[in-house]
Amino acid sequence: MINFKPFKSTYLFLFLVFIFQLISCAQEPKLKLSQQINNDDIVKTGAEQTELYLHLLKGKKVAVVGNQTSVIAKRRFGSAASDFVHLVDSLLSLDIQIQKVFAPEHGFRGKADAGEVVKDGVDSKTGLPIVSLYGKQKKPSSKQLEGIDVVIFDIQDVGARFYTYISTLHYVMEACAELGISLLILDRPNPNGHYIDGPVLEMEYTSFVGMHKVPVVYGLTIGEYGQMINGEKWLLNGIQCDLKVIPLGNYTHQTAYRLPVKPSPNLPNAESINLYPSLCFFEGTNVSAGRGTELQFQIYGSPFLNKSFFSFTPQPNEGAKDPKFKNTICYGEDLRGTKQLSQLDLSYLLKAYQQDYSQDFFNSFFTKLAGTTKLQQQIEQGLNEREIRKTWEKDLAVFKVIRSKYLIYK
Repeated sequence: MINFKPFKSTYLFLFLVFIFQLISCAQEPKLKLSQQINNDDIVKTGAEQTELYLHLLKGKKVAVVGNQTSVIAKRRFGSAASDFVHLVDSLLSLDIQIQKVFAPEHGFRGKADAGEVVKDGVDSKTGLPIVSLYGKQKKPSSKQLEGIDVVIFDIQDVGARFYTYISTLHYVMEACAELGISLLILDRPNPNGHYIDGPVLEMEYTSFVGMHKVPVVYGLTIGEYGQMINGEKWLLNGIQCDLKVIPLGNYTHQTAYRLPVKPSPNLPNAESINLYPSLCFFEGTNVSAGRGTELQFQIYGSPFLNKSFFSFTPQPNEGAKDPKFKNTICYGEDLRGTKQLSQLDLSYLLKAYQQDYSQDFFNSFFTKLAGTTKLQQQIEQGLNEREIRKTWEKDLAVFKVIRSKYLIYK
């Protein structure tokens, strides 16, 4: 005769395990951002949240400071370029009276080289006049803003002091403050907003690639940065702008965010954007950071470095019509596959300096990028990365206290 008691016990055990698994699944935490499939959980830019700002524009004459990154997602998850509509097109379709567009470095469509003069023109799609803010004029004139009630600023930043969109923001704020015009910043994520690092700019070295007493990487969104410019009274004569920031949804400074549109021609992907604050120092040296290749700010090299297994030859391309070392073989390092940086990595710069056999490693632009003469001096004196970083600590601590006053996403 078969004894069924052991079978009953087994079935009871399996049934209890099944019930426990159901309860555990129900209590599992939400997926990380990179794993999310629910559109409502994904970061919402200020521009996308039209319900928060359209009422501020109705019946007003509006100017837009924007470029190719000023887009609104039609469909957020897994979006392709065709799934976005430009902010200007969107607002015009909603009967907002846009009068003109102001364009920063690289132009309204983002095609111009770094440092290339951007010319005034007319947008072929909308017929709107485009006024350049990168060339002889970096600040809108009173004549250009005549009759404007509201200026919208919607440009994707990457969180590095020498990326000139924050300098454009400064001059736009100043012009608006002088003329009593309201400024609306549609906030966007900072892909390098998860850390703060680098030498703090010394004011005697101010330029368009460094206007404020902030470190190289400042850990603020463009909206938070605008609030800091205002609050610290950095505009001419301490004037302040009538500023409103439309905040991001579902965002903190630790939120991973992949930009849907290249912020400029030489930052083609997330890897280049993350490496940019560390590799941009090479722009002030005789080393190429990959302009004139398809791996901009993911590689570096020079004819004056040790011959290595990795080499590249810069050629003219979009964003680099006349690249450094054009048609010349450069030896260096391929940084693709680098894990996400959470601090500046000076090892590339130090390694290149130690290898370089020319007598002209640094040029005058290096001091503007560093915001100080000390970094070049420290490298020439043979300080290592740890010793150099230690000299930043006091100034970074002071900046972090200032920064904390303007955080929207805590």
